[in-house]
Amino acid sequence: MSAILVVNSGSSSFKYQLIDADTEAVLASGLVERIGESVGHAAHTVTVAGMRTDASAAPEPTVLDATFERDLPIPDHAAGFAVMLEAFAQDGPSLAQSPPIAVGHRVVHGGARFFEPTLITPLVEINIDELSVLAPLHNPANLQGIRAAKAAFPDIPHVAVFDTAFHQSLAPAAYTYAIDRELASAHRVRRYGFHGTSHKFVSEAAAAFLERPVDALRQIVFHLGNGASVTAIEGGRSVETSMGLTPLEGLVMGTRSGDLDPAVLIHLARRADLSVSDLDTMLNKRSGLLGLSGRGDMRDVVAGVEAGDPDATLAFEVYIHRLRAYAGAYIAQLGGVDVISFTAGVGENAPLVREQAMATLAFAGVEIDPVRNAVRSREPRRISTDSSAVAVLVVPTNEELEIARQTLAATRD
Repeated sequence: MSAILVVNSGSSSFKYQLIDADTEAVLASGLVERIGESVGHAAHTVTVAGMRTDASAAPEPTVLDATFERDLPIPDHAAGFAVMLEAFAQDGPSLAQSPPIAVGHRVVHGGARFFEPTLITPLVEINIDELSVLAPLHNPANLQGIRAAKAAFPDIPHVAVFDTAFHQSLAPAAYTYAIDRELASAHRVRRYGFHGTSHKFVSEAAAAFLERPVDALRQIVFHLGNGASVTAIEGGRSVETSMGLTPLEGLVMGTRSGDLDPAVLIHLARRADLSVSDLDTMLNKRSGLLGLSGRGDMRDVVAGVEAGDPDATLAFEVYIHRLRAYAGAYIAQLGGVDVISFTAGVGENAPLVREQAMATLAFAGVEIDPVRNAVRSREPRRISTDSSAVAVLVVPTNEELEIARQTLAATRD
């Protein structure tokens, strides 16, 4: 077995997947959470592909796609990796018999320094640490996971795959903010963009679904989850994206405001006596759908709309208004569009959002088929009519697979 271990590390948890490098099948996945609390939790799932077929090997569980859970103290990330390794040893597939050939790490912020998957060296670790000023909630946690994984797997390559890397193709006109240039340069203030692995994966999967070369397409990808972003992609390259210096800018999200007049913050600081910390918390944790309706989950918002709740209705309308505004702007930036794709939790599972977001785009040749749009599936699918000039798709994202692919490519270069 040649497999890639993909790690997505947070401050108090990390997710992982073991992916076969040849077949791209998920062999196992898991979550280690509540790290640093009195009692942590670990869940390890062995998939059909990860079950042993060698009759001479140790017996495997008889239940396919079996999940094994444990509660125990997990004081730090190093202890979390020990728990993960023990789960592989006990429940399979055995990493002792078939160790991974590389470990791929999701890193949120690569600044302007990293534009491709990068083999992790001590210098790269220093750079990730220095970039923590741009992502204080993410990069330090990513680095903790990297160091714990390197201790657990010291003899194989470790690769950083950056959320921001896909957007390094943005032109200066797209990434530059119109503020004092010396101040911006001194503090690295510019648009970086996020969700890059998802936007890259979905745009390539959409091209494959349509059986057209990605470099021949003008695409718009809506990644709509609790965090949400939209990217304009021309010839496989990001040319515009909604998130900026941080993942706060752009679309309305579950708890984040997205775009607003910067003077709102000045006004609230003066009139409501809010501190910088208060404003940070308000914008990131008490805004968006939650701030407008008291509901941070789109499923609850839609239920409120259907029940006639005015706050839920307004929240939904504001959300859709922003989607339409970005769709129109990006069609203009691209000079037209060939493909529009929806992905992530809301994008894949909320037909009303897709229907309403596309409802005003007939001028661009968009025509949604209501029957196709209502279908639920984990497979890529078309939701536009056969006569629609623009292909509108739902494409389930797979960021872990994209990280595995980029990790494998980096180790072979």
